[in-house]
Amino acid sequence: MFKKMFSKKDSNESGASKEELEIESKVAKMNLTEMKSYINNNIKDFHVCSYGLNEVFRKLTRVDADSKKYYLSIDDMDSKKKKAFDLVITAMKNSKITLETLELMKLFLEVNADIISDYDTKNKEIYASRFKDSMDMGLSTLEHLLHLKNKRSVLS
Repeated sequence: MFKKMFSKKDSNESGASKEELEIESKVAKMNLTEMKSYINNNIKDFHVCSYGLNEVFRKLTRVDADSKKYYLSIDDMDSKKKKAFDLVITAMKNSKITLETLELMKLFLEVNADIISDYDTKNKEIYASRFKDSMDMGLSTLEHLLHLKNKRSVLS
């Protein structure tokens, strides 16, 4: 009886809210182009949030249960790799990033290190340094947001 009264109505056993579960299911169905539209906030009635941004990174770094493979593999077409790399760089420019987002990007770089180096050598690209620059940009965004939050707490 008390469990029903004091428990949250919109959460499940894993602790995720109803809104977070909806975001997870929508992101799980997206392809790279749709994820980029989501990150750029171009999808009507589905606005980007920090949880959704993290969910995009989780999708890129999660091992598929059926095929036991990551989202990207070295055998994928170069266009898919380029779209995924551009998606990551775009995501790091978003103002909704969190520390968890940076950690997930680091995981993405670790998981796909061989794919990134292979793509850079084959196509004479510089994605490795662009990832480093975007990670630095993400860190500076977080520092800026923290500074604003501290200012706001001092003023109030």
